[in-house]
Amino acid sequence: MLNTMMANKRRFFGTIFLLFLVIASVLIIRQNKSTPYQVASGKIFGTFYQVIYQNDNKLDKELEDELRKINNEFSIFLDGSTVSAINQNISQGELTDMFLEVLKIAQETNKETDGAFDITVAPLVNAWGFGFQQRENISQQRIDSLLEIIGQDKIKLENRKIIKENPRTMLDFGAIAKGYACDVIGRMLKKNDIQNFMIEIGGEIVVHGKNAENQTWRIGVNRPDDDRSGTRRDLQTILQVTDKAIATSGNYRNFYYEDGKKYAHSINPKTGYPVEHSLLSATVIANNCATADAYATSFMVMGIEKAKKVLEKHGELSAFFIYADEEGNYKTWEKNLDKYKVK
Repeated sequence: MLNTMMANKRRFFGTIFLLFLVIASVLIIRQNKSTPYQVASGKIFGTFYQVIYQNDNKLDKELEDELRKINNEFSIFLDGSTVSAINQNISQGELTDMFLEVLKIAQETNKETDGAFDITVAPLVNAWGFGFQQRENISQQRIDSLLEIIGQDKIKLENRKIIKENPRTMLDFGAIAKGYACDVIGRMLKKNDIQNFMIEIGGEIVVHGKNAENQTWRIGVNRPDDDRSGTRRDLQTILQVTDKAIATSGNYRNFYYEDGKKYAHSINPKTGYPVEHSLLSATVIANNCATADAYATSFMVMGIEKAKKVLEKHGELSAFFIYADEEGNYKTWEKNLDKYKVK
């Protein structure tokens, strides 16, 4: 009799607990559906950003404040930024935790890619007309002169300050700053208990939770058709992603033609010249966007075969490459992408 009473009691409380879970779930779903998705947009790092997030209140000021902090650290176009002070050999105070965090990722990626990712490539980027100075008349002698000051072994960190071996060495965080900014905004949103959001800055993306249709975020990868206007949106594929970061690097928007030859913005820090190979676009999915951004740039510098070898050592990364075959037709190669494909 006692055992029967105990069993009935357990069933009763079990039923109550399940009922509680159902009611709680319904309330959460209703709350999520009733909470609006906000949209914030603007310009940063010479490009555009958009942040979509589910919250009752707009956080435009908070977003702008965070982006301004990052711009003040890494913008090569802002005279008062930290990186501009370093490039101009202006006396600097101790570097912030933010600057040191990005520097660490840059150093790690430089090591893992055998120097393909290099923040000291700025003088070469400028010389070829893709930086913050006028394009120069290029000669092999000029390239050789610049290569003497290129390489992350030309800088070191002492007492939270950058020490340059040569004052002509300059830094450019353009291949990692946008991704890092996405990470920073993602952290800020999470601190505000926001779980559903998409952050996009100049093509670098962080997604978390679900979109307004309560579905996994869908991210398109553009076809690498030459498009300096940045207005074309022909897609090669669509990925469904959440709780991840995505970055794409390609030579189909930032380029110019001279004497019938195309010069793209991906500069090989070892040769000093814009890259010339079959890889047209590299998309990387990673746990943080600074890392995805840095590796996507590295792969465009390395080319597809060397990029594949790096990916063999990094099971945490997923990648989608678009390249041209001998006839100029688009081909694709992917790694760890099955779980992100739209079913």
